[in-house]
Amino acid sequence: MQHTHAQRSRKNRGFTLIELLIVMAIIGMLAALVGPAVFKRFGGAQRDAAKAQISNLAAVLDTYRLDMHKYPNSLDALIKNPGSNKRWNGPYLPKPILPKDPWGNEYQYKQPGTHGTDYDLYSFGADGREGGEGDDADIKNWE
Repeated sequence: MQHTHAQRSRKNRGFTLIELLIVMAIIGMLAALVGPAVFKRFGGAQRDAAKAQISNLAAVLDTYRLDMHKYPNSLDALIKNPGSNKRWNGPYLPKPILPKDPWGNEYQYKQPGTHGTDYDLYSFGADGREGGEGDDADIKNWE
């Protein structure tokens, strides 16, 4: 069966500008409806990731304490021997760098702790500053 030139060009011409505009409008409406919910979940996921990392760092700090009989003065001691102590059995982290929180900031560590704990380990949250609410709230090991 032979197709004429007009039939082939109609078949291969693609979408019209109106059709493309309608599809773009539908995609825009879906993004407006779904977008806020996705970003809300994303912020919650980052907070959950920070809590998990703090928990993992706490376990690593406990391992350090078992070896050294005390908690380190800084998180750097988890990577390199703070002196020439023969009990140091590190590095205690799988990579030779300290992990950053989900927002790219360093975790805060104070030893001794000031909240009834042996140490304070926390993230400043999304804003990178102390305090805040919602996604900007600090994530702490003592709460």
